[in-house]
Amino acid sequence: MGKGGAGKTTVAAATAVAAAATGGRVLLVSLDQGRGLADVLDHPLAPGELTRVGAGLDALEIDTLALLEERYRGLVALLALGGTHDHGADLTDLAPEELTGLPGVEDLLGLGEVVRLADESSWDTVVVDFPATSDARRLLALAESVSGSVERVWPQHRRVAAIASGDTRLAIVVALLDRVLEATTAVTALLTDRTRTAIRVVTTADRVALAETRRVLSGLALGALRVDAMIVNNILPQRDSGTGGDWFETRRAAQDEVLAELKEAAGDAALLLSHQSALEPIGWEALDGVARKLYAEVADPSAMLTADAAPIRVGLESGAGGLESVYAMRMHLPLVNPRTLTLGRVEDDLVVGADGQRRRIRLASVLRRCTVRDADFDGADLVVRFVPDPAVWPQ
Repeated sequence: MGKGGAGKTTVAAATAVAAAATGGRVLLVSLDQGRGLADVLDHPLAPGELTRVGAGLDALEIDTLALLEERYRGLVALLALGGTHDHGADLTDLAPEELTGLPGVEDLLGLGEVVRLADESSWDTVVVDFPATSDARRLLALAESVSGSVERVWPQHRRVAAIASGDTRLAIVVALLDRVLEATTAVTALLTDRTRTAIRVVTTADRVALAETRRVLSGLALGALRVDAMIVNNILPQRDSGTGGDWFETRRAAQDEVLAELKEAAGDAALLLSHQSALEPIGWEALDGVARKLYAEVADPSAMLTADAAPIRVGLESGAGGLESVYAMRMHLPLVNPRTLTLGRVEDDLVVGADGQRRRIRLASVLRRCTVRDADFDGADLVVRFVPDPAVWPQ
C-alpha cells in the first residue's frame, strides 16, 4: 500500500514477478479500482477473471461492482422466499445500483474475495495491490469496525430471538447478516494474522510523502497490523560529485535527508530502495529488472523480511497477583503523535485514538476485572496500568 503516485502498483507487480521467479505459485490481485495493473504488466486483464501472465504468476483485477451484483441476485432470491411484507417497501424492488451507496459494501466483498482466494491454497503467495493510502487505511479497518458495530447494535442473542419470532423475512435477513459477519471475521483474521500477512508500504523520498508515511505507519501500528518493509521508490542514482549538475546534486541531497528520517521511521521493518530508471518499468522483463535491484539482498521476496514482535503485551508489573497488584498493558505505537492520543474504556474494551484514527481493543481476561489506574506514553509504547477491582476480583 502507499500514497497515490508512489509506484505501489509497479512495486506490487515487481514483487509478484520476483516471487514467481523463485519457483513459487503466485497470485497478484488488484483491489485498486483504477485498473492500472494491466498497464503495468503490459498484459490484458479482464476484470474479475484470472489470467496467466507468466510462468508461475496469475493476475486478477477484482471487480467489486460485479461481485455486488452477483451477491445481490442471491439476496433477492432469498428475500422472495419470505413473501410480501405488510410494512414499508418491498426489498426485492431494490436495484443493485442502489446498494452501491451503502458504505463499505463493495470493499468488504473485495476483501472477502481475497480471503477466499488465499484460503484456496492454489498459490504459495498472494500479493495484493491496495488502493491509495486514504482508501487503504479505511479498508483495513472496515471489517473489524463492521463486525464490532453490528454486535453492539444488534447482538447475537437478539438476532437469535428475531429468528424465533416466526417472521420468515426477518429470519432470512438475520441469516444474511450472520453470513456477512462470518466474512468480516475471516477478513479480520487474515489481516491480523502476523504469521500469514504483512504490509509493505511504498513511499517516495520527499517531505510531503514522509509526513504521510508517518501517519500511515502510526495507523497500521494502532491496528496491530504487521509492516515488514518500507520501500522508497524513485530514488535518484548516486553520481560522482559535480557530474550531475546543480539540480541533480540538490535533489539527491534532499532525498538523502528524507531517507535518513525514513530509516528511523521504519523501525524494525526493512528499508528497501528502488532507484529511478531511464525508462518506465512496464512488462515482465522490466519488472524483473526492478525486482532484482529492489530485492538484491533478499533471498525470497515473498517471505517475511523481518522478525516480528507482539504489538500488545500484558504483564504483571508489581505485586503478587492480589488486590495490591499492578498490571501493565503495552501497545507499540512508535510513530504516533502523543498530542493526538486519546484513551477510554467501554465495558471490556479499551478505546485508543491516535492521529485521527480510533480502535477498540478487547482487554485480556485479567484486565477485565481491573480498573484503569493511569497511562503514559514512553515515546514508543502506550502504557496503560490497571489495578484489580475489589468488587469482582477473586478473593
